Amino acid sequence: MKKAPSLLLATVTFLLAAFMTPGKQQTPSTGGWQQAQRADAARDNSSTQFTLLGKFLTPPKKDVGDPLALVVTCKPHASRRKFSAAYVNVGAPLNIEYVEPDEIKAGTSYFPKVTVRYRLDDQKEEKEQWTPGTEKTSASIPKATLEKMLRARTVQIKVAEFRGGEISMQFEVPDSAQLGTACGLPVREK
Repeated sequence: MKKAPSLLLATVTFLLAAFMTPGKQQTPSTGGWQQAQRADAARDNSSTQFTLLGKFLTPPKKDVGDPLALVVTCKPHASRRKFSAAYVNVGAPLNIEYVEPDEIKAGTSYFPKVTVRYRLDDQKEEKEQWTPGTEKTSASIPKATLEKMLRARTVQIKVAEFRGGEISMQFEVPDSAQLGTACGLPVREK
């Protein structure tokens, strides 16, 4: 009678170990831009999303919900402007600052911003303020900055974590010719 419970326990332990052991499917690939088509039936249009996974040099103190990624969205069938948006998804809550605009037209308004420092290849570090995503774990990349990033080989980005320290990340920018064609963006020549 005691064989059945111990056999059941051994089987359950084996199955749990198989599911909890990290495999190739759980490890994100850093082999280049991953392309996906997105259809929006409500608006009768589609978009192309390019995702580049990165690595943390200094990880967040809090658990990361989503993988670290640089995401570019394009609308290939739109009129002249094919580029839609770009953002870096850190996956951890970012420190949001409220900045007074350069020009106040009516009343006082403050804009939420994320202070970002980035370095392209071996160039001097630059500092900008990017708009946070609605979930506050990502920040929108301005088009001019994205164009500079696509011409680089390595991009290092530093941001402040909400109630935490500094998060440092790195992206190895592969050949981006397909992204450049789909989005109408200049990219680094091979």
